[in-house]
Amino acid sequence: MKKSLDEIESTSHAALAAHGAADWQSREVARAIRRAEETGNIICGLYYLESYCQQLVSGRVSGTVEPEVSRSRSGVVEVDAGQGFAQPAFSKGMPIAVSAARENGIALLKVSHAHTCTSLGYFTEQIAANGLIGIGFTNASAIVSGPGGKTPVLGTNPIAITVPGDNAPLMHADFSTAAVALGKITMAKAAGETIPLGWAVDEDGNPTTDPSAALGGSLVGAAGYKGWALGLLVEFLAAGLGGTRLSLETKAIKLPEGPSHDLTQTYILIDPDTDQSGLQNVSDRLAEALASDPEVRIPGARRRTSQEPEINDALWEKVTALAG
Repeated sequence: MKKSLDEIESTSHAALAAHGAADWQSREVARAIRRAEETGNIICGLYYLESYCQQLVSGRVSGTVEPEVSRSRSGVVEVDAGQGFAQPAFSKGMPIAVSAARENGIALLKVSHAHTCTSLGYFTEQIAANGLIGIGFTNASAIVSGPGGKTPVLGTNPIAITVPGDNAPLMHADFSTAAVALGKITMAKAAGETIPLGWAVDEDGNPTTDPSAALGGSLVGAAGYKGWALGLLVEFLAAGLGGTRLSLETKAIKLPEGPSHDLTQTYILIDPDTDQSGLQNVSDRLAEALASDPEVRIPGARRRTSQEPEINDALWEKVTALAG
């Protein structure tokens, strides 16, 4: 069935509020769910709502805590999410971080002691909407083993990058440093489908196409050693700079019960100055070079959105039940 974005947002807000989240925190998370569905990022949209609600009830995430913002240096803004949702914590810190970036040319925004942020690119695109280059990093529960190994050490540890443009981002990329997002494995299992070779290994370190074996084993890094190195970099920039848990120390993100995630999302905000002609010039020259290859595009270009995304019937039934 098709549902309007307004209905998706309002129903998500009602479900979160019904399970104990305060009004403004619920609205911030519901807004992120709306954007995920609008851009077709179904793993980070309504698909995640049940987990949010379960963890509100179990206390794994606080839906009422007020994030605390501090500025230890002129170019560093820190937000203590208090084991609450990442979305409201980011919204509290971002205006201050934007001001810091404009003042210094560059700034660091750390959202620490937070629940999973789900879609990291959702935040970097907000940074770009303020005319700044946004680069984000975060870790997650360990599910990725090193090249040739079988022991999960890192999370999917994504990186997101958004470069601002006049009317739309010149570039927008949000990707896991693992070969694939974990949600694609769980969705394949739920659908009774196989997965491609090269996504994961089983518990003995053997490549597998069985999603159940993959979930009992580990994912692998994107592009072998390169993805592994980037995943390690994200671990340093997130857990290291944020002083929070390593991926190794974080229990599975979607478990209904357990300790708080206690993760960090780290953002670098770069001010290209008020004249962004340099960025636009690069984009125009790249687009000209790619004109002869119509199947090749800059990430985020020609990004598709929908004002009435299609929602699985069973999923919508579950969402409306959560909303009461």
